[in-house]
Amino acid sequence: MADALNLVTAPLIEPITVNDVKLHARVTGLADDQVIASLIPAARRILDGRDSWLGRALITQTWDYFLPCFPCCGEIRIPLPPLQSVTSVKYYDAAGALQTLPPADYVVDTYAQPGRIVPAYGVSWPSTRSYLPNAVEIRFVAGYGSKVSDIPQDIRAWLAQAVAFLYENREAPVIPTAFLQSLGGAYRVEYAF
Repeated sequence: MADALNLVTAPLIEPITVNDVKLHARVTGLADDQVIASLIPAARRILDGRDSWLGRALITQTWDYFLPCFPCCGEIRIPLPPLQSVTSVKYYDAAGALQTLPPADYVVDTYAQPGRIVPAYGVSWPSTRSYLPNAVEIRFVAGYGSKVSDIPQDIRAWLAQAVAFLYENREAPVIPTAFLQSLGGAYRVEYAF
């Protein structure tokens, strides 16, 4: 059985503005503002979210992460760093009843990249219902923050460059892989879902 990851609340803003792109691309006037605005979400999706190149959350967003059971090693790595907080940890107990794990029973590490959850000192993960897919549900909030300025400048600069590329090459179906690799490996996190 595999892990699953579902978006609950999407980002409320984009990580760059139309003016950021216009400044980078040296575009003046208002004629193409709608075109540029429509390209920003396309560029963002390349770097942001479950199936993105970076495997990160850029702007604050809420996700549900499902596991078939609690891990035997104790640590649960939370995808889409940076982790801001864990809202809840729910599970189906051995009898099949949905339970909410008390926050005192686990510790959330938001400093690690990716973030993680471990059992509190002296506590073990509870048993879950056998052969039940998605027996564990973790709701979490991820992203650098809720403002454009919270995102690292080099990611914002890359996004402005990507939107400018899409603006100048509207017939291009995708951004070239070499362009993606130019952001470097400093931010990239890979997961298998």
